[in-house]
Amino acid sequence: MAQPVWSDPVPLALGTAPAPEYGSGSLADLLPTLAAGMDVPGATATIPELTPADRNCVFLVDGLGWEQIKAHPDEAPYLHSLLGSSRGGTGRPLTAGFPATTATSLASVGTGLPPGAHGLPGYTVRDPDTGALMNQLRWKPWTDPHVWQPYPTVFQLADAAGVHTAQVSSPDFQHTPLTKIALSGGTFRGKLTGEDRMDLAAEQLAAGDRSLVYTYYSEVDGKGHRFGMDSDAWRGQLMYVDRLAQRLAEQLPPRAALYITADHGMIDIPFDEESRIDFDEDWELGAGVALLGGEGRARHVYAVPGAENDVLTVWREVLGEQFWVASRDEAIAAGWFGPAVDERVYGRIGDVVAAAHDDVVVTASRREPHESAMVGMHGSMTPAEQFVPLLEVRS
Repeated sequence: MAQPVWSDPVPLALGTAPAPEYGSGSLADLLPTLAAGMDVPGATATIPELTPADRNCVFLVDGLGWEQIKAHPDEAPYLHSLLGSSRGGTGRPLTAGFPATTATSLASVGTGLPPGAHGLPGYTVRDPDTGALMNQLRWKPWTDPHVWQPYPTVFQLADAAGVHTAQVSSPDFQHTPLTKIALSGGTFRGKLTGEDRMDLAAEQLAAGDRSLVYTYYSEVDGKGHRFGMDSDAWRGQLMYVDRLAQRLAEQLPPRAALYITADHGMIDIPFDEESRIDFDEDWELGAGVALLGGEGRARHVYAVPGAENDVLTVWREVLGEQFWVASRDEAIAAGWFGPAVDERVYGRIGDVVAAAHDDVVVTASRREPHESAMVGMHGSMTPAEQFVPLLEVRS
C-alpha cells in the first residue's frame, strides 16, 4: 500500500492578491474625477465612467460594502435598486484601497491620493521619527497632522476654485486631526441626526452654482464591529441608512449628482482558535517582532533590527496559506499602497505586511482587547472588504 506523501504548506502567491484599482476605479479617484468635471484646476478625471455634474454630493456610509448591499435586498431595497447605477451605470464597484480601513480610506477620499502618498497606510503604523505606534484614527500619540499628511485636500482645491464646498457630519468630527488633513476645505456643518444631515446636505448642494458636498454616517460600521452582520442591530442600521439615502436623493436640486459609497466592507469572524490567532499567545509569531501594527486582517509587523528576514520567513510559514504575507518592498512592488510610496511613508509600512485571504484574523488579546473582541472586521483585499459601491442618483 502506497504511503502518503507529506509536503510543506505552500504560501499564497503574492500575485494572487487583487491589488486595488488605483488610478482608474478606487476611492482615491472619486473626488478628483468630480472636481475635474467642475473645472477645478489640478484635478484629473480618472474614473472614466462618470459624467460631470455642476453639483456633486458624496454620501459615505462607514462599513457599507458592495457585497453587503447585494446580500440584503430586503433590508436595503432602495440601495439595492441602485446597484445597476454604480460606477457610471456599469454596475461595478470601486475598490477601497489597502488596507480597507476607515482612516486610510477617508484620507484617500479627501486627498484624492492612494495610501502610499497621503501616508495613512493602516489603522496603526510605526512613526519612523519616534519609533512609536501611531493610531491614525484616534491620532494617538499626537503628531503634527500637516507634517504627517502635507498634501491639500480636494475640498481645499475646489474651495479655492470658487466651488461651494461643505462637509456635513457629526459635530464630534469637526476638529479632529483626521478631518483637518483629509476632509477640510470650505465649510464644516455639524448635525447630530442622520435626517438632519441629509436635509442640510441637500441645502448645501443647492447653495452654489457649482457645489461639492460630503456627508457621512458611521453606525453601520459600529454595529457591525460590535454585533456582526447577522445581528438585528446591524440590519436595523442598514434599514435606517437605506431610508436616509432615499431622503437625500429625493431632495436633490437641479443639475446635481448624488454618489453613495463606503470606506470598506466587512466580514464576521467566528470566535474559535482556528479563526482567531492570538499574537499575544503565539511565541512563534512574536519572535523577533518589536511592534505589531495594523489590525486583525491587515497587519504591519515591525521587526527587531536584523530580524526582518527571519520574521518574514516565520510569518509566511505559519500564516502563508491563509494570508498574503509580503515584505515591505514586495507589498510596495505589488501596488498594494498605490503606484508609488513617498519617502516619508516608506518606514511607516511594516517590515512584513500580512493581508488575510481566509476568514481569519491575527488578534492581540492583551495589546488590543477592544479590537480583539469585535465580531465584524475588515482591512484586507477580499471582495467583501475591498469592494465599495458608487451608487448614483441624478436630478
